[in-house]
Amino acid sequence: MFELSVPWWELPLRAAVIYAVLLVLVRLSGKRTLGQFTPFDLLVVLLLSEAVSAGLAGGDESVIGALLAAVTLFALNLVVAVLTARSTRWQTLVEGDPVLIGRDGRFFTDTLKKNHVPLKDVERALREADCDLKDLKYAFLEADGGISVLKESSAAVNVEGGHGA
Repeated sequence: MFELSVPWWELPLRAAVIYAVLLVLVRLSGKRTLGQFTPFDLLVVLLLSEAVSAGLAGGDESVIGALLAAVTLFALNLVVAVLTARSTRWQTLVEGDPVLIGRDGRFFTDTLKKNHVPLKDVERALREADCDLKDLKYAFLEADGGISVLKESSAAVNVEGGHGA
């Protein structure tokens, strides 16, 4: 139960390799995979977890082996979090940048398709922002997969917060 069946260094190495590959795969899968989980996305995540579990363990079923892999994954996650918090370059590399998906009352269908954004999600974002399409100024697909909508201002607002004449 507590005796390792593989060298101790092999488990953190396996965890690091799997973490790095999964990070790249998640990044390549697109922003919407992270932002809006469909039942299909949840199924893929569950199956992915099961698929890599044997690779993490490397045949070792000891408690120590599982703890070594878990500590390595948490440490790698902490390193990535610190790097992305301190460096915009790392943040862009790991999380990506917002993408302009609409402007001035129209959406860019090619950009929506490229980023795997269904039109119904954009329509929902408009409703949530209480914005008619004709009032749309900008729409962005955020790095976390959410959609931000900025609507055209209907009246100028002065510095004191009142409406201009």
